[in-house]
Amino acid sequence: MWTSRENLRAAVDGLRRLETYSHLSTLTGVEIGSDIEVVYHIACTDALISLKVQVPKDEPILPSIVDIIPGTALYEREVHDLFGVRFDGNPDLSPLLLPDGWPDGVYPLRKWWTPARISEKTRGGR
Repeated sequence: MWTSRENLRAAVDGLRRLETYSHLSTLTGVEIGSDIEVVYHIACTDALISLKVQVPKDEPILPSIVDIIPGTALYEREVHDLFGVRFDGNPDLSPLLLPDGWPDGVYPLRKWWTPARISEKTRGGR
């Protein structure tokens, strides 16, 4: 199921209000061409719903849903660390998975960042 950046919060809130809603299982990111696709995996008692939204890599900004589903906070931090998606409204996008001193702008799950490029950037080529 697809939604736009502008309708994301309303779509998530609508799914959360379903009688069969159980929880947000996880949030994943996928690089697809010039976009980052963020997938919200929402568990209901009778189905698993994947709500998808795409943002351009050069403007990877989505509204946060932490006020709708508080457990989303850590998932948003993870996607921020690994793909560089900024979640407006998330009060804490500090690194969750990446080590202290990790260089800004290096998003290890984006395809451009090969192991060799990451190694070069993190070992003094900053």
